[in-house]
Amino acid sequence: MNRRQFAAGTLGVYASINIVRAPARAAQFSYKFSSDVAAEHPTNTRGKQIFDEIKQQTGGRLEIGVFPNNILGGASAVFTQVRSGAVQFMMALDGIVASVAPVAAIPGVGFAFKDTQQAFAAFDGPLGAYVNKEILAKGLYCFDRPFLNGMRQITSSVKPIADVADVEGLKIRTPPNKLAVDLFRTLGASPTPMNFTELYTALQSHIVDAQENPVAIIEVARLYEVQKFLSVTNHMWSAEFLIGNADAWAALPTDIQEICRTGFAKYLMLERNDVAKLNDTLTEQLGKQGMAVNTIADPAAFRAKLAPFYARWKAEFGTTAWDLLESGSGTKLA
Repeated sequence: MNRRQFAAGTLGVYASINIVRAPARAAQFSYKFSSDVAAEHPTNTRGKQIFDEIKQQTGGRLEIGVFPNNILGGASAVFTQVRSGAVQFMMALDGIVASVAPVAAIPGVGFAFKDTQQAFAAFDGPLGAYVNKEILAKGLYCFDRPFLNGMRQITSSVKPIADVADVEGLKIRTPPNKLAVDLFRTLGASPTPMNFTELYTALQSHIVDAQENPVAIIEVARLYEVQKFLSVTNHMWSAEFLIGNADAWAALPTDIQEICRTGFAKYLMLERNDVAKLNDTLTEQLGKQGMAVNTIADPAAFRAKLAPFYARWKAEFGTTAWDLLESGSGTKLA
């Protein structure tokens, strides 16, 4: 080997050593975000967009991976993982958070709100501030305003729900929280609480005959394949909270926290707008996909039957929270 060949070979060796010793810089904080809806739902598409922006704005120091559609487990199991720190962020329904902070269930009080706009006015105001304070007191991080799941509607494979009498004896899946179970039991139904991961199969096999969710969820989960009737009941408003592990949040430097807060605020508005548009337009589409659509005749008849439910939950939530609910909804419930 002559001198030139030796020099070229040596440079090649050093170049390969440099490549090995200088890998791409890993994120300082690598966090997980979980949701229980499909990847194409705005919760996840907008989340991916905003988390990519956060990664760019933090110079790659914070990376938040999106895990949709219960990849990391059902909502109850993931909530436990968030509390332990195995998962850092999740989008959690009000009823899931209520297992730790009971007042977080208050968005789901039956027939309290006439529409999403009225609910947002309450939860972007004093009622929301009160609920957020209670969640934070339980040692969780919580973004200061809720995200949108939407007004919940009833679907069934056996009959439409036109009035309160049609709920009697209905085998219906509810989320695994006390308030939803109590609501439907008081209305005369036979509620079965279960995580969303089990829902499609339970409907397909007729373990339950009915379920209730916003229409965007009914669409993206393809529940129209196993349900015949869609009844527009608007029986409860459903919020989602961006929940985080408190220690994981506290570990972030203050500049990254501020970037996250700004990003989460943008995420909130994009997600709310996207979900609202879906919920406003999908009822007609679900009809075209084979569902028979109807609207309940008299919400007041449902409220009348729920009088003992309202009394129980006023005692559960306390006078302060209940007064804020009635003030925000403009409705005297109990």
